[in-house]
Amino acid sequence: MPNPVKLLLPALAVFLAACGQVWNDPYPLAESGANILYTAFTERPKHLDPAQSYTEEESVFTGQIYQPPLQYHYLKRPYTLEPATVRQVPEPELYDAAGRRLPANAPAGLVAESVYELQLKPGIRYQPHPAFALDPAGRPRYLEMSRAELADKYVIGDFPETGTRELRAEDYIYQIKRLAHPRLNVPIFGMMAEKIVGLKELGQALEAAHKANPEQPWLDLDAFPLAGVQQVDDYTWRIRIKGRYPQFAYWLAMPFFAPVPREVDRFFSQPGMSEKNLTLDWWPVGTGPYMLSENDPNRRMVLSRNPHFQGATYPCEGEAGDQAAGLLADCGKPLPFIDQAVFTREKEAIPYWNKFLQGYYDASGISSDSFDQAVRVDVGGDVSVSEEMQARGIRLLTTVRSSLFYMGFNMKDPVVGGMDEASAKLRQALSIALDQEEFISVFMNGRGIPGMGPLPPGLFGFEAGERGINPYVYDWVDGKPRRKSVAEAKRLLAEAGWPNGRHVRTGEPLVINLDTTVGGMGDKARLDWLTRQFQKIDIQLVVRATDFNRFQDKLEKGTVQLYFLGWNADYPDPENFFFLLHGKEGRAHHQGGQNSSNYENPEFDRLFLQMKAMENSPERLELIRRMNRIVQHDAPWIYAFHPKSYVLAHSWLKNRKPADVSNNTLMYQRLDYQEREQRRAEWNPPRRWPLLAMAVLLVLLCAPALWLYRRRERRAAL
Repeated sequence: MPNPVKLLLPALAVFLAACGQVWNDPYPLAESGANILYTAFTERPKHLDPAQSYTEEESVFTGQIYQPPLQYHYLKRPYTLEPATVRQVPEPELYDAAGRRLPANAPAGLVAESVYELQLKPGIRYQPHPAFALDPAGRPRYLEMSRAELADKYVIGDFPETGTRELRAEDYIYQIKRLAHPRLNVPIFGMMAEKIVGLKELGQALEAAHKANPEQPWLDLDAFPLAGVQQVDDYTWRIRIKGRYPQFAYWLAMPFFAPVPREVDRFFSQPGMSEKNLTLDWWPVGTGPYMLSENDPNRRMVLSRNPHFQGATYPCEGEAGDQAAGLLADCGKPLPFIDQAVFTREKEAIPYWNKFLQGYYDASGISSDSFDQAVRVDVGGDVSVSEEMQARGIRLLTTVRSSLFYMGFNMKDPVVGGMDEASAKLRQALSIALDQEEFISVFMNGRGIPGMGPLPPGLFGFEAGERGINPYVYDWVDGKPRRKSVAEAKRLLAEAGWPNGRHVRTGEPLVINLDTTVGGMGDKARLDWLTRQFQKIDIQLVVRATDFNRFQDKLEKGTVQLYFLGWNADYPDPENFFFLLHGKEGRAHHQGGQNSSNYENPEFDRLFLQMKAMENSPERLELIRRMNRIVQHDAPWIYAFHPKSYVLAHSWLKNRKPADVSNNTLMYQRLDYQEREQRRAEWNPPRRWPLLAMAVLLVLLCAPALWLYRRRERRAAL
């Protein structure tokens, strides 16, 4: 029989060890005091391949790994482009149809092509990766591997040898070709095929090659020419754009135009790789400040410092207030500051929030459940953190996002559509009746501002104050906008031919159908509120709930009447929002169009084409004002609201500034991890009594066995 005393001693040792420094710390002891940022994610990224990635939850990772040619200045607002891997922001050379060089201010109608020349900074190197590993003969170490060689390979770390090489112009060209790859779901191919010379033809050639040999695991893109992209030397390449398109520079700051080396594509295309998620979509490869060292998107993802990244420094200038906020204290220091970032998946808001309060996450958003605990709003509408948050040194970071949520009318619908004055008054009446201020207050805890038109704050052409209000929905009273009355909305409704919500001739009630997807938390409350808003002017709202795919199908076919959508800025230019109302983007008539309202106004379209080809200037601003007035009058949308982003950050997290368009922001942030360790210890004192109580209970449970054991030993001795 085993000695119960010997069994008891290890158990007591475990309990005593549990009373040590990390008894309630969710992270490994080895990470204690390390320069590691801890944060969380709620939605798993679906694509990390730069040709396919297009969502916010994905850009959290891709923005730190890949380096497009350009980036946004971290501190300046409005957002300003600056070089990332190239020597300077390119200025396009303009040419007419005969190939003659045009001046920079040439009218857009004369410009046949714009040529962008980009020149790399030398010395930029890729992260360590097995695709770059070479054998003693200088050949790729892990190319043409058999399935037997792949048998024990499940993550990138399973390949013991790695290598690196210098970034070259050909890598950017290879990625542009990948935008036309028939096996990739590239969301911008249709748009870029209309802009980059020869990209559409390349797509057709690649599609034909794929159909001719569908089982071929790898398409060698170098074997297919792309007329509009030319390599000048190892560090220089040119891109030819059809016509004049100043917004193309913004695309050069997006991961779609980040470099992908040929050998990386070849490495991941080997048979058996994709079956184990050994793909570029799972294991990105870049030259950025961080690399993905752990990828378990259902649990934990880890970004680690790229040992080959160098040359970037913290900015020394920003906007007004940055100096006072301490955002310039690290001027000129080398980047990145943080060694590693650990992302833990949190599916529920409460555990996420509690871990933040304990200091185990360095920053956090604010859910509706935690809003009152975190934030105080005074009678003037000013927002600050609560006393509890202040006591912990937590600060609030806010910004109005470059986004718009809107309720759109199908302009082809016989009831709510149409371009005559009566139809416009119907839509104006509804725009007045839907009290966006109330919606923001009730459902968003005040985290938003009412929309006045298509453009959000932060973009050229957005104007605050009296000049920027929607005069068909608001009056300017006592220095601020005031929504027009319900009586005014009813008057407009009557002039539209629907007095008291009934047709002036037939007497039939006005019934409007809202197509939407329903199923998330709180949807019923929002729809009930919306129904009451329509009832204020005697209109009946019918909600037609459907799934996402069916909803999209209705938008494509133009069978909706009223719908609700939002748009986040791809890049900070007014063209990126106004194009959603351009006639040629009509979704029901043009495949791939984004104008879900099928709005078409010839004057607006004419001004749009003129405006989008211009650089920012007083002349461009005047065109934007005219465009705003047209769509405010026609009201194809109810311009609902621009959301506000609220983020809480602990005192030890430095240089955190909200950025809506740029996404490579991790390298600028810095941690005082000694302060974090001290605060965690203060906020999470160990509660030893449960462990001591369990130890006593264990002793009491073992005492009878001990007594019986000793009694048996004495009997044996006798």
